[in-house]
Amino acid sequence: MQASTPIRRLLLVMMLTVLGSFLWLGCKPPPPPVAPPPPTVAPVPQITPGPPVVPPTLDPMPVKPAAESPPAAEPPKETAIPKQPLFEGWPEPQLVLFVTGQQQGYIEPCGCTGLENQKGGLARRQSLLQDLRETKKWNVVPVDVGSQSKRFGRQSEIKFQHTADALRTMGYQAVALGADDLRLTSGDLFAATNPDPDKPSIFVSANVAILGRDLQPTFKVVEAGGKKIGITSVLGDTFEQKLAGDDLIHEPALAALEKVSAELKEQNCDLYVLLCHASLEESRKIAAAASLFDLVISSGGVGEPTLELEEIAGTKTKMAQVGTKGMYTGVIGLFAGEGKNRLRYQRVPLDARWKDSPAMLQLLADYQDQLKNMGFAELGLKPQPHPSGLQFVGSEKCGECHTKAFAIWEKTPHAHATESLVKPPNERGDIARHYDPECLSCHVTGWEPQKYFPFATGYLSLEQTPLLKQNGCENCHGPGSAHVAAESGAEQLMEAEIQKRRDAMKLPLAGGVAEKKCMECHDLDNSPDFHLKGAFEKYWKDVEHKGKD
Repeated sequence: MQASTPIRRLLLVMMLTVLGSFLWLGCKPPPPPVAPPPPTVAPVPQITPGPPVVPPTLDPMPVKPAAESPPAAEPPKETAIPKQPLFEGWPEPQLVLFVTGQQQGYIEPCGCTGLENQKGGLARRQSLLQDLRETKKWNVVPVDVGSQSKRFGRQSEIKFQHTADALRTMGYQAVALGADDLRLTSGDLFAATNPDPDKPSIFVSANVAILGRDLQPTFKVVEAGGKKIGITSVLGDTFEQKLAGDDLIHEPALAALEKVSAELKEQNCDLYVLLCHASLEESRKIAAAASLFDLVISSGGVGEPTLELEEIAGTKTKMAQVGTKGMYTGVIGLFAGEGKNRLRYQRVPLDARWKDSPAMLQLLADYQDQLKNMGFAELGLKPQPHPSGLQFVGSEKCGECHTKAFAIWEKTPHAHATESLVKPPNERGDIARHYDPECLSCHVTGWEPQKYFPFATGYLSLEQTPLLKQNGCENCHGPGSAHVAAESGAEQLMEAEIQKRRDAMKLPLAGGVAEKKCMECHDLDNSPDFHLKGAFEKYWKDVEHKGKD
């Protein structure tokens, strides 16, 4: 186990308290809670970690790369989302667990392919939560299995802070720390997870703590519907073994669970829940070894969560998945009696049937305002030279010679990509996003589309670089300075060199070169339809342009 000295830990906490105060100066406060009073929480005993126990070797969780950046604007589709019936045949539950996780930075759907065609987001999540609490009058206990973030860096730290505020506003009772969350700077992570020294953090973990084990609960006991629910979380060993730095205190999952399970058992709870941030295979092994728990919530798996709870062989335990990108919520009801129907599960898509929560929209607006006020420099974004060493000139310069191609481009959504951030063409249009690097990277000219930083001579702002608005010619064909210099006579060149520069600007259709370039923005995260067989050929017809006039 890793640990800091008590003196160092005390100094760090004092410094973070002061830094946390400065962080929020000038920012709007988080929205006030709108949910009914949350279930009561029993005091949490603190546990002194014992000697580690070596768990079995586990296979690593396969990770599929995913970008947070929205693509260039596409025309919204008019297909309606079918509304599946929810909670059919359910009697009145004693309580329900509201299960989420793996948000991976997607605090809202990007909206580029039409919000009506996308799932997920905090604004819809709170509307579902309010429906369960206020319309159905159910006793709801929200829990989350972690990974609010996907990347690291200043913007991800700010996004995590706003997400943590949102979870507290919605009345979450227990939240795990995910592997990607723990890549953030320890100081910012601690400030976000422990904002009030007089209240226990909603972030709980049996085997991971930030700065000091005594600064974070190992478990919580929640009372709702006349029942007691004991909740803890673990970070799987595959992730735990990769943690680095003295600021993170951690130990193997099963070693920690052995101690915490003994403490939880003394609480005589009616239901024991484990939030397991691990692969599906590792989650199953942990569930089989930790026999106390009735329900395990796993962060493992990709895509959509399963339609039914999984039974862990040889145990009483059932396991639920959360899917990815926060597109679904799991609702698990606890009912009287024992046996098969004691727990019932419903997978709920966060689709357009759930209206946007005003409180969460305000939080999203505050997040965008903070990005605007900080600017690229404070976000750690410094323009980098383009790999070619060339400069961007803007699409209008291209259009001086390529008039027909330019006229075609002007009629495409690419020619209005920046405007779709300044005034989004949907019901969230009041929240501008043209200061958000994760959006700008595919909505302006001269940015790295998957790493979210500007190239030197690329777009900086509406005022500074008006000619580099929109998703322009050079995003696909490359910076045009050398080609323009050759054609304008600014450089006296042999015909062979002029032709060489012309050829360098061409983007071949053959060999999938052009298709791969498109997929830098139209990736699986934001344009899944673009990856269907024949999709490129279909969409190419809408933007087809060839050569000079």
